[in-house]
Formats: sequence, structure tokens, C-alpha cells
Amino acid sequence: MPIPTSDPIIVAPTNMPFRADESLNLDALARNVDKFSNTALSGFVVGSYGGEEFHMGEPEKISAIKTVVEAHTGRKFVIAGIDALSPTEAVRLANMYADAGADMVRVRIPSANRGVNSAPIQDYFEQVTKASPVPVVIIHQPKTVMGTDITKEELRDLTAFDNVFAYIMSLNYRYECRLAQFVNEQVKLWTCNGTLLMPGGMIGAVGACLLFGNWGPHIARDIIQACLDGRYAEAREMQERINRVDAAGMGWGVGVQKAGLTLMGYEGTVPRRPNLPLSEAQITEMKLALIEAQIMNPDGTPAPQI
Repeated sequence: MPIPTSDPIIVAPTNMPFRADESLNLDALARNVDKFSNTALSGFVVGSYGGEEFHMGEPEKISAIKTVVEAHTGRKFVIAGIDALSPTEAVRLANMYADAGADMVRVRIPSANRGVNSAPIQDYFEQVTKASPVPVVIIHQPKTVMGTDITKEELRDLTAFDNVFAYIMSLNYRYECRLAQFVNEQVKLWTCNGTLLMPGGMIGAVGACLLFGNWGPHIARDIIQACLDGRYAEAREMQERINRVDAAGMGWGVGVQKAGLTLMGYEGTVPRRPNLPLSEAQITEMKLALIEAQIMNPDGTPAPQI
């Protein structure tokens, strides 16, 4: 499927299933993707923090992209994640991921502590956007939750480059409220987190890239759409019932994504070490939170996703 032209667009970090020996289970990945392809999820993000990008090697990432592309059979699209301090390396990866079938690349803004003799961040993204064979999604994801790696002037310049598709805001909502007005009108503003769906929509987000999208892409879509339509009371009702499950997603690491998917009938498996799976108590809390969000029925079965 081509990249959607209408909003909202909801994408999520794609879970990487691992076997007991910690090898990547591509067959399980393909089965999960096939199942996801019948949901409201717009596309897959392969090679992201939620997908354990820092626990996988380059050959595994390429295999994962190819598997996801083959499994969705044109029903969705694929974004490949890039985290590179060098623009030359980012371009190399963009070409390699595009060759593997990625439709876009998501490039993380390098840390703001770039040194006195470093080139401006505008130079980095000018090189990447010009040389990338596919559209670029810029993500603001500082290592500290309330940190900032970009100024309003830099954001204005970066989103003015050709070949930039979207800007994903950070968790620092107070800061991003001020930055939203500097996103070029040709570039989509996406929020980054389940708890920030309605707040993001209130400042102009037309889509989202978020872990919660693995569990409730239809709810994420509906909250953003409600904000676009000015139906804020409806957006608030939906937002309030998902906050509990999203709080677990924020606090318990990648294991919570996998546990939630397993409860919903996917092959979530367990994290690659040193990350550990959730405890039984955490899994019980996760189940209750999914029921409260109406993603699961009270009897523990998955609820229909419309």
C-alpha cells in the first residue's frame, strides 16, 4: 500500500519476537504482521526503541524489514528507524533499508550536546533529506524525558527541507507546545505517546507514532480524529480510559509491549536480555488496564478493533 494521503496516520514500534535462545523469530514476526494488517494500524516502524533497536544487529534489522514487507503484502507501509551521529552513516542506512523494502526512514535528532566544533544540525538533515531515497520522518527523542535536542529555529529549518514527511514530538509537552507552530505546513506533526494523544491533537498533531499503537491503534486513530473534528469531550473520554495501560507502557520497559501483545493473542514472546519479562503481578495489572481501556473484554478475550 502506498503511504496514506489522509490523516490520522497511526504507526507503532514493531515488536521483535525472540526464541528461548534469543534468536530472532522471523516466522512469528510474519504471523504478527499479518494479524496487525487487519487492524487500524497504518504502518510498522522497524528498528525503534520499542522494537529493541539497540539489542539487534544490522543483519537482523534488514531481515526484519524484509519479513515485515513480505508479510503485510501491500496492506500497510514500513518505516525503518535510524539512530546515527553521522549523516553519512544515516544516508548509508537509509539506502540499505530502502533496498530492503522500507517506504520511509525515521531519523532521530542527534543529541544537542554536539560540541563546539560540530556542524549545525541543519547541515546533518540537509544531507540526509537530499540523499535519502525515501521520505524522512524526524523524531525528537532526547535521552532524558524533559530534555530538548532542537530549538524552534532548527525545527523551522529542518521541516522546510524537501523529502521530510513528519516530525514526531518528544514527551516534553510543555516545550513541544511552543515548537508546534514552527513545523512547516507541508510536514505532518505526530504525537509520540498514548497519554499524549489528546494533548497532541489539541496542538495540531494529525497522527502518532507510539507503543500504544500496538494495542489500540483504532483508539489512537479515533482520539486524533475527534480532536481534528473538535469533538473534545469524546476525545477526553477515550483518553481517560487508556491512560492506565499507557502508564504501564511508560514505566515497565519493552517487556510491557510484549506482555500486552501476548494477552491479546499475538506472539509477543519475551525481551532480549538484559531486559526481563514482566512479573506475574505486572501481567495481572496489564490485563486489568487493557480491560479498562476496552481493548480486552472483561472475560480476558480480545475486544473487536473497529
